[in-house]
Amino acid sequence: MRHEILNKKSWIARVRQDRYLLLLVLPCVLYYLIFKYGPMLGIVIAFKDYNLHRGIWDSPWVGFKWFNHFMNSRDFWPVLKNTFVLGFMKLLFGFPAPIILALLINEVRHAFFRRFVQTVSYLPHFISNVIVAGIMTMFLSPRNGIINELISFLGFDRINFLVEESWFRSIYVSSEIWQHLGWSTIIYLAALSTIDIQQYEAARLDGANRWQTTWNITMPGIAPTALIILILDIGKVLEIGFEKVYLLATPAVYSKADIISTYVYRVGLSEGKYSYATAIDLFTGMISIIFIISANWASRRINGNSLW
Repeated sequence: MRHEILNKKSWIARVRQDRYLLLLVLPCVLYYLIFKYGPMLGIVIAFKDYNLHRGIWDSPWVGFKWFNHFMNSRDFWPVLKNTFVLGFMKLLFGFPAPIILALLINEVRHAFFRRFVQTVSYLPHFISNVIVAGIMTMFLSPRNGIINELISFLGFDRINFLVEESWFRSIYVSSEIWQHLGWSTIIYLAALSTIDIQQYEAARLDGANRWQTTWNITMPGIAPTALIILILDIGKVLEIGFEKVYLLATPAVYSKADIISTYVYRVGLSEGKYSYATAIDLFTGMISIIFIISANWASRRINGNSLW
């Protein structure tokens, strides 16, 4: 009993001692509780035939009806394929891009130029998707877009990028890389700053050139960070952002642009099938969890580094 009282007093003392730090964390905790974990209670409507008038709890249970309906629908494979292809293209080209930029910036010795490149590269991250989509639309305009002006100057025919389905995925992936490249680079630059400089000095004394020091010192130094980010990115393969796809897509490219998030928007909000849309979103979340667990298990088995 006395031991429990002492533990309680020590816990209160720790809370009192760290009260200012806890106050700083409080807004973040409240944000996740209110906007992330609270709405998860609504997942229950994926297993019900939800009716707005009867409410969540009085709506009848239907089990896995909506999951079966989605997997047996004619839209299942097209939207799943489009989502997978876009997600893996973004992972394939978007994951190594910030690593390459971080390595290039790390080699720059001019401080002003280095800071300038960092600032210019991560500013697009703070631009909204609406503005990014508007910029892409203006640049790719067939009449006066800068890309088509360059194509015309080189003597080729202008291309109407936004209505040709073969170009949609490249446009989306390139815009994602441009928008978030600099922000992701910050993480790798922070990882690079933790590498012991003495390792580089010892390598130079042994006659190693820049490529050899990069391959044998820099890359192993950032490998744990890159691996963690890769695991998280694999888990987000199906979580393609709705806003940019919706803004860039046109009816002419919908066979390549219709993904799970746009499909959920269409059947959930436009058609009012709330239970069906919730079931699709829950299905996507479960697949993402499986991807993360699988990637984490593979990483732990291969080199011992993992999220848990």
